Amino acid sequence: MSVDLVGFLGVVMVAYVVPGPDFLVVVRSATEHPAKGRAAALGAQTGLCVHMLAAAVGLSLIAARSPAVYDAIRLLGAAYLVYLGVRAVLAARREAADAPQDGTGPRTPEGEGPADGRWRSGFTQGFLTNVLNPKAALFFLSILPQFVDGGASTSRQIFFLGTLDIVIGVAYWFALVAVAARLRAFLASPKIRHRWELTTGWLFIAIGIGVAAAA
Repeated sequence: MSVDLVGFLGVVMVAYVVPGPDFLVVVRSATEHPAKGRAAALGAQTGLCVHMLAAAVGLSLIAARSPAVYDAIRLLGAAYLVYLGVRAVLAARREAADAPQDGTGPRTPEGEGPADGRWRSGFTQGFLTNVLNPKAALFFLSILPQFVDGGASTSRQIFFLGTLDIVIGVAYWFALVAVAARLRAFLASPKIRHRWELTTGWLFIAIGIGVAAAA
C-alpha cells in the first residue's frame, strides 16, 4: 500500500484549521467546561468514523449521487445548527433578563452541571454536527481517493487515511480545548458572557442558514 502521506497531512491540517461548525461547537463547549469541550471533540471524531465506514462500504457514494438524500442530510444538519443557535440566543436573553440590573452576580455556566450530563451534551452536539454534515462525507469520497494507490485495496487505504485523520483530529481538538478553556476566566463577567453567547448563537444560525441555502 502506497499513499501520499505528505500531501494528505497538509490537506487534513488545512481542513481542521479552517473554522467550521465542528470548530464552533468544540470551542463553545470548551468555554463552558473543558470536559464538555473534550466530549464535543470526541463526538465530532466519532461522526467522522461514521463517514469513513460509510465511504468504505459505498454508502456515501450512494448519498452523494442522490440529490434527494444529499439534500435531506444537508437540511437536517442545517436545522440542527439553527437549533443550537436559537437555544444559545434564547438562553443568553433569559439570563440577561434574570440577572441583577447592575450586571453583577454569580452565574453558573451551562457546562457546570452534573458530569454525566455535561459529557453527554457535549458528545451529542459534536457527533450530530459532524454526522449531519454532508461535506464531511464528501471529503472521504472526493479528497481521500486523490491520495490512494489505485493498485491496492481502496477500502484498506480509506480506513488507513481515515483513521490517521481521526487521530490527528483528536490531538488538534484537545489542544484547542486546552486553549479555549482559558477563556473561561475572561467570560466570567456576565456582560462578556452574554455577548459571547449571543455571538456564537447567531454564528450557529448564520452557518445553518448558509448550509441550507447552499446549492
